[in-house]
Amino acid sequence: MTVEELLSKAKLRATHQRKVVLSLLIEKASPLSHSEISSMLTEPLDKVTLYRTLQTLKTYGIVHQVQGLDGVWRFCAHDPESKGCPGDHPHFLCLHCGKMICLTGQRLPRVEVPEGMTVEGKQFVVYGCCSECGPETEEK
Repeated sequence: MTVEELLSKAKLRATHQRKVVLSLLIEKASPLSHSEISSMLTEPLDKVTLYRTLQTLKTYGIVHQVQGLDGVWRFCAHDPESKGCPGDHPHFLCLHCGKMICLTGQRLPRVEVPEGMTVEGKQFVVYGCCSECGPETEEK
């Protein structure tokens, strides 16, 4: 699905900012923080515009937000028909380099919510050392 189709399906206008941010998230296919997104954009967006754009995309279910143990919020494109994240899934956070990856093809554990409570979001983060940091890095 194209960026324009995703925005149209969500009944959102395809503004330049939305298209640029969403294109980047789909292209990278891994959760990115505000600062990572900002540094990777070919045309800089001011912080407020970037925050508002991500919030809008999140509100309409086009991106989802996950917080790692490092306290940093990251965003993934939510498009099951492209390279973006295919919905609810766990993530892996490297405690050494801070890189987060989507563990696609896996489901979040099922949790029973007590009666009368509503779920606003879900996340599951597995953490450790990524293959690039590896245990041999710690020995040096």
